[in-house]
Amino acid sequence: MVRRTEKGTAKGTSRAPRRTDGLSREVIIQAATDLLDAGGESALTLRALTVHLSTGYGAIYHHVADKGDLLAAATDDIIACVLTDVVVDADPGAALRRVAVGLFDAIDAHPWVGAELSREPWRPAMLDFYESIGRLLHALAVPERARFDAAGTLVNYVLGVAGQNAANARRRAHGDLDRAAFLDTVAAQWAQLDPGRYPYVHAAATNLREHDDREQFLAGVDIFLAGIATLG
Repeated sequence: MVRRTEKGTAKGTSRAPRRTDGLSREVIIQAATDLLDAGGESALTLRALTVHLSTGYGAIYHHVADKGDLLAAATDDIIACVLTDVVVDADPGAALRRVAVGLFDAIDAHPWVGAELSREPWRPAMLDFYESIGRLLHALAVPERARFDAAGTLVNYVLGVAGQNAANARRRAHGDLDRAAFLDTVAAQWAQLDPGRYPYVHAAATNLREHDDREQFLAGVDIFLAGIATLG
């Protein structure tokens, strides 16, 4: 028969020590981000969070409503960091390029961010991103009649490319091929295509094998900037 102590726990057993410092919403969001970065959305559970923070459910629910609230808040926090240094300075084109590549890099480092932004595009983080883009387009003298379409084009480009790269990285993580081997395989398939039917794809096989995702993304932003410079 198991003997009990005065507090009702079995003798010889122990509970995980509880944290003694204060628990804030910011601390909880950072812990959620750590779990998301380590294992994706499936790794973020309230149980995992209590273990990670050495606390109980009640302490967490005091600051956040549920997993959805945590995921949204963590996404807002990541995007806020991207936008911190974005200002309409003497070169709004350079600022626009910085904010675009900042979001690309954020999604590359935190793949779950892209999925959350696509799922809830009305999040404050997304509104702040749109606002920054709109102000910079205004500073670049993009006509008001074209500004909405230009902003949507750039935001969709950033989210689309960054999200696709993140998805590709997740697929490779669960397979046997790294990025270089994956591109070699696809490039070899392209090189075997009939050049009469696929002249461009056949010729692009070498570029596919050697390209850098980030540099290609930046080239796309530069094409966008060159395009909006013709608006008037």
